[in-house]
Amino acid sequence: MSNEVIPPSNDRLRSQYDEHVMPIWKELDVPVKRASGCTVEDFEGNEYLDVFSGIAVTNTGHRNEAVVEAAKDQLDDLVHSCSYVHPNRPVAELAERLAEITPGDLRKSFFCNSGTEAVEGAIKLARKYTGSTEVVALEKSFHGRTLGSLALTGNAAYKDGMAPTINDVTHAEPPYSYRCPRCEGDCTADCADHIERVIGTHTSDDVAAVVVEPVMGEGGIIVPPEGWLERVKEIAHDHGALLIVDEVQAGYGRTGELWASDHFDVVPDILTQAKGIASGLPLGAFTASAEVADAFESGDHLSTFGGNPVASAAALATIDELRDGIVANAREQGAWLSDRLADLESRFDAVGEARGLGLMQGVELVDPDATGPEGVAPAPDADLAKSVSERLREEGIVMGVGGYYKNVMRFQPPLTIEREQLESAVEALETAIEVEA
Repeated sequence: MSNEVIPPSNDRLRSQYDEHVMPIWKELDVPVKRASGCTVEDFEGNEYLDVFSGIAVTNTGHRNEAVVEAAKDQLDDLVHSCSYVHPNRPVAELAERLAEITPGDLRKSFFCNSGTEAVEGAIKLARKYTGSTEVVALEKSFHGRTLGSLALTGNAAYKDGMAPTINDVTHAEPPYSYRCPRCEGDCTADCADHIERVIGTHTSDDVAAVVVEPVMGEGGIIVPPEGWLERVKEIAHDHGALLIVDEVQAGYGRTGELWASDHFDVVPDILTQAKGIASGLPLGAFTASAEVADAFESGDHLSTFGGNPVASAAALATIDELRDGIVANAREQGAWLSDRLADLESRFDAVGEARGLGLMQGVELVDPDATGPEGVAPAPDADLAKSVSERLREEGIVMGVGGYYKNVMRFQPPLTIEREQLESAVEALETAIEVEA
């Protein structure tokens, strides 16, 4: 083996990934050397405005100073002890803080490493508390990629070649107004009654939980109508089940409120969280009322690295930063962004719909000359979305593409983004649509 040190470069990094890292999503393909605030920089000194935040993770901005300092300080005291064997201060304080900031009477948290683990843990807790086994999730939803959470995810594209291990999962239709064949673009709270029909026709009525995202991220930034989430909770409780609200992507200020469920005045029975919780350090959690949480007995659930002290210290600093004006900025900039994206919708036939809350916004691109699979909206145009994303990257903008049909441009920037930065991203998107559509 040669001892020659090869300096890092964009090409070198890509080569190393090709040779030694298992297949990854390459659509953005911007090698990152460093990041700060809302920008990332590659190894050739090129800077990009990041309006994707590592998939809605760096809510407080890349390398937020207070978060970095909190993590560094904790490294000097304790890196690891297994928080479920040896109690430590950061985990205790974080659990107490979550009891203060989560909705309603949610009081006890379990800490893990990711959103996927949080969702799977929440399902275990719901099963233990209710004594039931079946779970209802939504079509076009996303809850993770491990086998258990993948069973909940309502998208075959993520399941191809896999065999989910949770067999008792049934899927109901999502509140996707733009492509709803029954509502023809105007879903109401009554759409939640499809969950009632699914329970009555596709389950044995032994339901432990109904799992929903308050805003569906990977599904295409789908916002439910007023009253829908409240009705879902009623249906779940009518069948002796718990409502699990998956705030992994929508939580921690992303929608202009600390929790997306706050927009709908609904208190879930279990709330899952990750992504923005620690500004980029790996951490996840699920939080429940004391009554529900106490269904777990010692040994029912465990995580070697869950509640890592360093990540927990970063999470405490993240919460402080968010509550010190960052969530308010997301709300303010999000209102402006909604208006600007609505203008794109009115001006371009290729923009089928612009939608979202706060700084979780989506622009659905379509082929106006073809009818979509539901027969009530123009056909999704994934090719256009891909070409728009590539053009944006050439112009120094990192913007995600998602949605069930891979045709939704995703605005999910750091919540610290300034108006001038946001405007430049919108203008770049406008130009890209003009050129590519």
